[in-house]
Amino acid sequence: MSYLGKQQAQAVADTILSGFNRHYTLFRSISAKAKGLFEQGEWLEIQKLVANRIRMYDDRVLEAVAKLKEEFAANVLNEEVWKDTKLAYITLLINHKQPELAETFFNSVSNKILGKDYFNNNLIFLKPAISTEYIESETGTFSTFYPEQNGLRQTLADVLNHFDWKIPFADMDQDIENTLEAAKKFFKEKWPLDELNLHFKVLHSPFYRNKCAYIFGQIINGHARYPFSVAVVHNPKGELVVDTVLFEPKQIAVLFSFSRAYFLVEMDVPSGYVNFLKSMLPMRDKADFYTMLGLQKQSKNIFFRDFAEHLRYSSDDFILAPGIKGLVMIVFTLPSFPYVFKVIKDYFGPNKNFDQTYVRNKYELVKKHDRVGRLADTLEYTNVAIPLDRCNQELLNELKELAPSQIEIRKDLLIIKHVYIERRLKPLNIQMKKVSQEEKENLVIEYGNTLKDLATANIFPGDMLYKNFGVTRYGKLIFYDYDEIEYMTDCNFKKIPPAPNPEYELSDEIWYPVQPGDVFPEEFGPFLLGEPDVRKVFLKHHKDLLTQEFWQKKKDNILAGVVEDFFPYPESLRFKLNDKQLDMEHTESENNE
Repeated sequence: MSYLGKQQAQAVADTILSGFNRHYTLFRSISAKAKGLFEQGEWLEIQKLVANRIRMYDDRVLEAVAKLKEEFAANVLNEEVWKDTKLAYITLLINHKQPELAETFFNSVSNKILGKDYFNNNLIFLKPAISTEYIESETGTFSTFYPEQNGLRQTLADVLNHFDWKIPFADMDQDIENTLEAAKKFFKEKWPLDELNLHFKVLHSPFYRNKCAYIFGQIINGHARYPFSVAVVHNPKGELVVDTVLFEPKQIAVLFSFSRAYFLVEMDVPSGYVNFLKSMLPMRDKADFYTMLGLQKQSKNIFFRDFAEHLRYSSDDFILAPGIKGLVMIVFTLPSFPYVFKVIKDYFGPNKNFDQTYVRNKYELVKKHDRVGRLADTLEYTNVAIPLDRCNQELLNELKELAPSQIEIRKDLLIIKHVYIERRLKPLNIQMKKVSQEEKENLVIEYGNTLKDLATANIFPGDMLYKNFGVTRYGKLIFYDYDEIEYMTDCNFKKIPPAPNPEYELSDEIWYPVQPGDVFPEEFGPFLLGEPDVRKVFLKHHKDLLTQEFWQKKKDNILAGVVEDFFPYPESLRFKLNDKQLDMEHTESENNE
């Protein structure tokens, strides 16, 4: 390429990186606001921050694309220039604090500028070009505390005071006492730890979500390492209280569940945080951590690299997912890969009076909403290429028949133009037939708890059939069919009026008017509780779900601005607080109004 061409490539690279730097500066500024909102108890504003931050990436990509088209002629933004643009971009990233995110941003801009689908070429970052190991943070990724110097109790106080919250702890001495008791229960005969070889590494920024701030760190005792997480909440007076300390890795991992809202974390080197968390929780993928830090585009990039790698070293076929087929989605899976792929049909089943855009909007709603551990997050992709010879014929036939606009066959590839990817769960309707009677009863109780959690979070699921719920590997129940969900505040919860005469009650026809948005909870029973054993357990634990009063009260609370507590750990792990921490001058907790 000529000297002029290389100059143009350098200018294009500079413009793209400038667009990314603007994006991440705004991302950090929004994340940094969480500290002040947590201190002020502005819970609704924290939820809004999480929701608004999701759209930022796409907006900045579109800005960068518009600027490139404005500043450069069309003949500059071609494949020949783009090869040198990528090389120039790599050079710019050598001392960058977020090189992996900048590479992903480059890919997003590249695909929009070139207007083609690149499945395997040198014009985008299919693999990372810059290492994220040992990038130095300006503020520090973690801080280290040594109990040998000041004693264990003072060191724990130093950890709690490290984050410079502008509101006091109600009773820090009691918080420390509770923490030590929890540590004794976890470490058992290993307690007390040898202070001579003991130190704590604590991530520099707290992780904010909903009404809680989480401290993440590691206890290092000689060659042994133990993760921990401290959950800090407000008491009714607005003072700080340690709600629990988690030491069990599986319990900490649940905080990073795909069914939870993203965290707000202020960090200049995200890879440092991800590497630290990965060392704490090796059972979690790096993609999981990037997602939960609000960097879902990077998570998508990592996930797709892992998916491509899995395809290279596996040989099983994509097949239709087991279970009852949906009316809106074609769902398929690769048995050796723990995910499902969901494609919106061109033709929906009966009583589905909406289009593909409507369905996409519902998935967007869920991504922005507080999922409270009950809604599955999704990865959304366009133009996904999978080997045609790895596709089961039954799957191909269904895609061609019911979703022809969503697929294209190019030589030996099946191109799926739009797809959602979710973790594979065990469908509730299938699980209830497989498990013991005791386990079945627990699933029924968990089903009711799921509906109540969703209602509290302003979500009415619409289609509450068991086939639309799945069981996670930790036994948690998740709702994953979104085409009929509505906000609770958009629903009208009503009682069924008395029938004009007994004959109406025996008829299949309803005798009362039904308007859009009307919901009659009394109708749930006949549809959901056909099995006598299921009905018995459900009525024992969740009879209130069949009443208009339950749903209306939840709706009224939401309209009043009440944000209820959701704890991603068992109630049994929460500390029992003393009178000072509970602020017993108040007779009623503001959190449970």
